[in-house]
Amino acid sequence: MRSDRIKKGIDRAPHRGLLYSVGLTQNQLSKPFIGIASSFSDLVPGHSGMRDLERMIEKGIHTGGGHSFIFGLPAVCDGIAMGHEGMKYSLPSRDLIADSVESVASAHALDGLVLLTNCDKITPGMLMAASRLDIPCIVVSAGPMLEGFCEGMELSLIRGTFEAVGQFKAGKISEEQLQKMEMNSCPGVGSCQGLYTANTMACLTEVMGMSLPGCATSAAVSAKKKRIAFDSGVRVVDLVRENVLPSSIITRDSIRNAVVADLALGGSTNSVLHLLAIAQEAGVDITLKDFEELSFKVSQIIKLDPSSTLTMTDFDKAGGIPGALKNLKSLLVDTKGVSGQSLYSTVENAWVNTEIIRTLDNPMTSNPGLAVLYGNLAPSGAVVKVSGVDKECLKFQGTAKTFNSEEETMEAINSDQIKAGDVVVIRYEGPKGGPGMREMLSPTSTIVGKGLGKQVALITDGRFSGGTRGLCIGHMSPEAAAGGLIGLVQNGDQISIDIEKRTVELLVSEEEISKRRESWSKVPAKVTKGYLARYSRTVSSADKGAVSGILDCKEA
Repeated sequence: MRSDRIKKGIDRAPHRGLLYSVGLTQNQLSKPFIGIASSFSDLVPGHSGMRDLERMIEKGIHTGGGHSFIFGLPAVCDGIAMGHEGMKYSLPSRDLIADSVESVASAHALDGLVLLTNCDKITPGMLMAASRLDIPCIVVSAGPMLEGFCEGMELSLIRGTFEAVGQFKAGKISEEQLQKMEMNSCPGVGSCQGLYTANTMACLTEVMGMSLPGCATSAAVSAKKKRIAFDSGVRVVDLVRENVLPSSIITRDSIRNAVVADLALGGSTNSVLHLLAIAQEAGVDITLKDFEELSFKVSQIIKLDPSSTLTMTDFDKAGGIPGALKNLKSLLVDTKGVSGQSLYSTVENAWVNTEIIRTLDNPMTSNPGLAVLYGNLAPSGAVVKVSGVDKECLKFQGTAKTFNSEEETMEAINSDQIKAGDVVVIRYEGPKGGPGMREMLSPTSTIVGKGLGKQVALITDGRFSGGTRGLCIGHMSPEAAAGGLIGLVQNGDQISIDIEKRTVELLVSEEEISKRRESWSKVPAKVTKGYLARYSRTVSSADKGAVSGILDCKEA
């Protein structure tokens, strides 16, 4: 066993002495050492219920014949970090989590890991670590929260708070009604109710085979979730004994399956960043071109909040990921997962409600849930959540209104400076320029709440929450801070967006662009010390997954 390096031989007497000090017996030293990488936090609703799951995983590991060790990891709640400087830390925390898991597991020679996760950057960070370490791992996502309810209205976090703020500012609801909605929108623990980033990544983890069937959609408060946690603890010990490694599960085929599922489900645009980053850690050749290619082959078969009023509860009841994969089987490759079963055998007998999870010959729409756009504004690509865009807005031309930060944008939206026909341009919010590539849920939801969701477009080198809807294009690459054309857009310019043709263009002559580029100067870094400064210096572009720690030799 890998852990033998810290517990066998005369020279390891000091190591054993320290292990005995935490209560281990001689018998336990002979068992596989399994780490439970837990992102429990009282601060994060998606994680505050993890103590019960930790206990169930522990019981499973000991039942399976291993010995468990819990260690903690940071967790950022994007909803709480949203709309202020805190959001700069969200995406960078993904890479910090991967580094933390790697550090603890390697320093203590653990034989295997159960990765207990739930929210936006934590799940992909743990998958990156699993690929990097390549020791037996299994993921347990803690599950979605139940939907809220207020005076006859079913609510989610987005409808009950972010969009409700826009409704209040537009005079559509009272402050008293807003307070009632915010109080009841999130009734308990779990990841937010829709197919936002947290639940998207849980779903794609199950598709790739890194969690047990049913894990992604089973509610945080359910007994089913506890059983899955227990079974995952038992199973990880088997994975250690059988030497089943993430490299045999996270493959080009399984990631391509995840891309297919992502497009069919209409997941968060953030999933593009995360799948690219996971592929890079796994040494798998997956690029934006794979998303582009598959987007012309995959139709959307379900619409969940924020694109409809259906939640993860409805998805689970309709068959969850096994049901969705059953309907997508003709587009998928048969791969193996941590359960020991192949994908095809797992979905063969899956039950599915085809009125909610449609079949490929009867999709919700012929368009995919996500699309990659190119053009002079995004020669390296940009991403849009097609499922959140109204049909009449798939082709849009409007007048640019430019802002160099999210704060400037919110001030303009709240003071009614944004009008129908505008294209809001938010730049210097990319991976380097932000730094940290903040999500833009506050601007997008306020625009929707004000009733301008079909009349205003928004483009940014930042990114969007999985809860964003409307004509919103993110990940514009290259970003403004790297000299991208988005940094040269001026107020009054015309911008053309054609989602069906997959284009986003600045309608300005090449001669004028050249003049602007000659006068462009690099904007000083917004952050000059600490983690964000280091992140900014080494992070890759969005089209490469915004992965940190990749320092050019010339810079070094």
